Amino acid sequence: MYKHVALLVRKPELSHDEFVEYWQEKHTPIARRIEGVVRYQTVVPADPEAAEFDGVAELYFDDLDALHDALGSEESRDYDPAKGYAKKARKDVDNFLDIERRPRFIGEEIVEKDETGGDTTGLYKHSAFLVRKDGMSHDDFLDHWANTHVPLAREIPGVVRYARVVPTDPDHSEFDGIAEL
Repeated sequence: MYKHVALLVRKPELSHDEFVEYWQEKHTPIARRIEGVVRYQTVVPADPEAAEFDGVAELYFDDLDALHDALGSEESRDYDPAKGYAKKARKDVDNFLDIERRPRFIGEEIVEKDETGGDTTGLYKHSAFLVRKDGMSHDDFLDHWANTHVPLAREIPGVVRYARVVPTDPDHSEFDGIAEL
């Protein structure tokens, strides 16, 4: 499963509540209909005053070709969809997002633990956007994460789901990975 993760930053003239209302009521119905999307998930911060972002939007696709077919070129800072609901959604983001301050991430999701039976409704999610330490290669980072850290993370009390999201193009990614608990 591949996913496009957008860390959402609201336009300066919107309050957090105004942003969430627009995002959930007007934008989400468009985004859910983007061709090729098999799952659309939104995450609203539990404490917006302490959060770095106003929300996270996750678009899941069965394969990378479906993602690129829906969203357009992977070379641009912000995708350039040319058709269907993806084009409508891209046009709509200008109404509520500060595009220049919104990081995005394309990656493959690797589920390491799942006791949810696929139903994450009502759960709280911690997303950590990971950057490797200086002097460590991306491959060494991934190896350590998968083989040393994941076994520890699986044992954290209360964690019912743990997934790693690994970038499909690490040379052009703003993060080395996303840990989702």
